[in-house]
Amino acid sequence: MKISDFVCNLVYNLQSEGKEEQTKMWRTFIDSMGEWNNMAIIGRLALSILIGTLIGIDRGLKRRGAGIKTHALVCLGSALVMLTSEYMAINFNQKADLARLGAQVISGVGFLGVGTILVTEKQRVRGLTTAAGLWTCACVGLAIGIGFVEGAIYALFFIGIVLRLLNRLDTFLQKNAKVFDLYLELENGKSIGLFLQEMREQNVRTEIIETTKTKFPSKCSALVVSMGVDHYSKRTEIIDVIRNLDYIRYVEEM
Repeated sequence: MKISDFVCNLVYNLQSEGKEEQTKMWRTFIDSMGEWNNMAIIGRLALSILIGTLIGIDRGLKRRGAGIKTHALVCLGSALVMLTSEYMAINFNQKADLARLGAQVISGVGFLGVGTILVTEKQRVRGLTTAAGLWTCACVGLAIGIGFVEGAIYALFFIGIVLRLLNRLDTFLQKNAKVFDLYLELENGKSIGLFLQEMREQNVRTEIIETTKTKFPSKCSALVVSMGVDHYSKRTEIIDVIRNLDYIRYVEEM
């Protein structure tokens, strides 16, 4: 046998043994987390805090209302609920419904998520992703609490994809959309008719979503409008035209 062949076989065998060892360690970890003992209980609770923290980091970096502590507590509480259900089934009734308490968590976190959704004075809705993240975090916590650790870890991977990669896709789609919303502050109420006439001349489809009053309604009126153009490249051009109108005080894309 040549020396090169011997070295290649040795490296291949070491890699195979390493992969087998890693697979064995992973399976041992998963099986140990599914057991019912003090170490498994502590491990599930610790893992729920870790995963909740990792999910909350994204929201915290973006300075959202629900950050690291909120997500960690939601995930921890959900895991504890399922641990309690399993404890009740083991010690009181072997036929107990393990999903009953978990279903209440799903409903309760829904109310918690509502508190993170805000509508600004410019009619911009904020906090929907944070609310969805809290709900998903609770679901992951339930999975950890019942011992489905593999599913929770895989879910964390896909949650990361949604929060990071799909966020870029969402931003790209918003920038290239043919329909967009604008918040406008006009000189007075009469300027609304002038603005709509100008948009008709520019061949821009315009729909008034809401008319609001500013602190000085006699001097300035505010609009939230939905606008549609034939091609996304015309979008920036139209916004520049609106900014240059004499009776427009302020323009912001939503």
